[in-house]
Amino acid sequence: MARGVNKVILIGNLGKDPELTYTPSGLAVARFTIATSEKRKNSDGEWVDSTEWHRIVLFGKTAEAAGQYLSKGQSVYIEGKISYGSYEKDGVKRYTTDIIGKQMNMLSRKDDTGGKQSDSGPSPQPSENAPEEDIEDDLPF
Repeated sequence: MARGVNKVILIGNLGKDPELTYTPSGLAVARFTIATSEKRKNSDGEWVDSTEWHRIVLFGKTAEAAGQYLSKGQSVYIEGKISYGSYEKDGVKRYTTDIIGKQMNMLSRKDDTGGKQSDSGPSPQPSENAPEEDIEDDLPF
């Protein structure tokens, strides 16, 4: 019997700074949302923006990198899988949909979005998917 495929690829902008926490065993967990937008025609035939919000969860070193280098407004590439869950609050069952990220690439730097570049440690290198103008800024000639 063949196995299924659960793969999600998103490119979007962070809605807020990542929240970095640690499990009791010391595993880093980063949670944040990203927005993806596209244009579509409405019922009147006019082009309108359509935005979807996605809850992202990262673990381990990827989570620590997100906590250190990502901030609200930055563009990011996330590859992972979709995960559904549920919990009960005040007697009402609630459902969740999360993207469990396996890979993260920063597509913009903190200083590109008005955030502050961290002075503690090296600056992140642009990803191979970075916009061309980011790569040109880093060339020594």
